[in-house]
Amino acid sequence: MQPTSVLAQQPRTKSSGPRIAVLVAAVLLVIAAAGGWYLFGRTVPGRATAVDATLRLAIPWPADGQSAAEVEGLGSLGTQGAQTPVPIASVAKVMTAYVVLTDHPLAAGESGPEITVDARAQDESTGTDQSSAPVRAGQLLSERELVELMLIPSGNNIARLLSRWDAGSQDTFVTKMNHAAAELGMSRTEYTGASGVEDSTTSTAADQLLLARAVMKNDVFRTIVATQRVKIDGVPGTVTNTNTLLGRSGVIGIKTGSTTAAGGALMWAAEAQTGTGTRLILGVVLHQNSGQSPGEGLDVALNASQKLIDGIQQALQSSTGVR
Repeated sequence: MQPTSVLAQQPRTKSSGPRIAVLVAAVLLVIAAAGGWYLFGRTVPGRATAVDATLRLAIPWPADGQSAAEVEGLGSLGTQGAQTPVPIASVAKVMTAYVVLTDHPLAAGESGPEITVDARAQDESTGTDQSSAPVRAGQLLSERELVELMLIPSGNNIARLLSRWDAGSQDTFVTKMNHAAAELGMSRTEYTGASGVEDSTTSTAADQLLLARAVMKNDVFRTIVATQRVKIDGVPGTVTNTNTLLGRSGVIGIKTGSTTAAGGALMWAAEAQTGTGTRLILGVVLHQNSGQSPGEGLDVALNASQKLIDGIQQALQSSTGVR
């Protein structure tokens, strides 16, 4: 025997059913027109929630490429642009860090094991065709220092060194990267290298947003990507972060990327003040000004991301729907 609906047990007047139906239809129509749905507390993938539907209308999404954003505690703000896989350049290093810090966890303030820089990492540090960090063979650097050199100045040679240290070879490490992506539900992502320099490493903004959500739960990662500059013993000069938005518009991370094929890319995290306190906003902007110089593409990605972040923050501050 089927359980009886609670609603079915309640006495109704002859006109109550039609009135309820009309009211429900009207509410759903308004939500649909605003571009978002929120069904029984669960966000429907690829769409904005009803709570943030009005927010989404006010968001200045980049006109080109693809983007995705969400607000902690509120859910998805939706996506912009076709979510088809594109090269993501050095944004791939976020997954490299995620795998390394999962396999070799670090506590807050902990440096981790010392790792010997090999000759390959030294040789790759002198190239001018890609970003690298100046290291020398035989040098001992801690796990944390190497993760800093990979994420802050975007050292491709360091990403590959960490992959060899973690898995024995970059190829084996890439298998682990793709396995981690699958576990996170990143179904349109394929990693072919630890650094992201290969144009065959592709993903979507929506997929990378899943990774941003997961990796920002790691306190060590959050601290590193929020660092504007750092001095590392044995490494000449001051290491400066390629993410020039840090310290502006509430930005607290995460990672830049740029190649000719990828254009400019940025996975970002920012804090917004609302009537209910501070909320974390996460977003990804990909494929900005592709086909042009990497530097030009990155500038476009940074500018577009700042406008997007500012717009979301303003919408959150002015919205009465945030609760």
